[in-house]
Amino acid sequence: MSEDAIEEFIQRRKKATINDVARLARVSKKTVSRVINKSPSVRAETRDRVNAIIERIGFRPDPQARGLAFRRSFLIGLIYDNPNAQYVVNMQMGALDALRGSGSELVVHPCDRHSERFIEDIRDFIELQRLAGVIILPPISEDKRLLALLEELDVDYVRVSAVQPTTTTGGYAVLSKERIGCRAAGEHLAQLGHKQIGFITGPEGYVSAIERRAGFREGLQAHGLDINWELEAQGAYTFESGHAAALKILDRPNRPTAIFASNDEMAIGAYKAAFELGLRIPADLSICGYDDSPMALRVSPPLTTVNLPSRDMAKAAAMTLLTDEDDRRDEIIFESGLVVRESTARL
Repeated sequence: MSEDAIEEFIQRRKKATINDVARLARVSKKTVSRVINKSPSVRAETRDRVNAIIERIGFRPDPQARGLAFRRSFLIGLIYDNPNAQYVVNMQMGALDALRGSGSELVVHPCDRHSERFIEDIRDFIELQRLAGVIILPPISEDKRLLALLEELDVDYVRVSAVQPTTTTGGYAVLSKERIGCRAAGEHLAQLGHKQIGFITGPEGYVSAIERRAGFREGLQAHGLDINWELEAQGAYTFESGHAAALKILDRPNRPTAIFASNDEMAIGAYKAAFELGLRIPADLSICGYDDSPMALRVSPPLTTVNLPSRDMAKAAAMTLLTDEDDRRDEIIFESGLVVRESTARL
């Protein structure tokens, strides 16, 4: 901010507020709060600039508000409503990778987005713990009510979600290009000669499920194929739903020679269905998943799957919260790619 603007403000003899300091210093209100509370996360140059303007315009922090800020903990919240247990574990581990040695700790909070108290329960959690920041996982990371609550509470947050090419997300976000990896999965199965290909979708309404289906379809279409609705079944990102969906698909008269499941949990459920029906993998049925979770290497044969770097994504989200606001990137985007193993074979 120019000297003229500062002098003009002083001459107006207006009582200075934290918003005035932020505007004149060209930083966010949260950065001013950190400077006032002597947070070590603010760069020296920024701290000096903010302190100089505080002195020039005679800003005096509200003691009560400052007391509340001092009582804010060094806790980072991880909030989720996701049925994929391994995904949540990977996210926890990634966040802990970033927080180790930082003086901050992780608090994990499962919730139920279908509950009437969904928003109020999260409000209570954040206010009770006095969280310094929040990481929110899909699908609740796409809930506008939750985002509005976090803005209202003035708490730092980072969303983890899938990229949608036609959507402007806004805010701090860690995003994954899930469509690309699923396109590779569709092309892989088509190149192996499969034409009757089953598909187990993710839960209805999930951005990730929409993106994975779109990518898989693009991969098939690149080879003159398409998703056959008769060989498509709804899943819920759980082992049980994958098992049920695979049994349904494999009971069709035009039984598929390959199945793509929208995550590894459901793909392993398809393994069980194949075993129960006496089908050999991959001789009778090729199976491909998504996530590249640890279980992909623990089943026999090892699972062909799309790699989602969920642990690295959570680490990036936590690192964003530990970084001074002026140095943060609005979006950090991760790619996904196919990892070919022994569960898929040429027809």
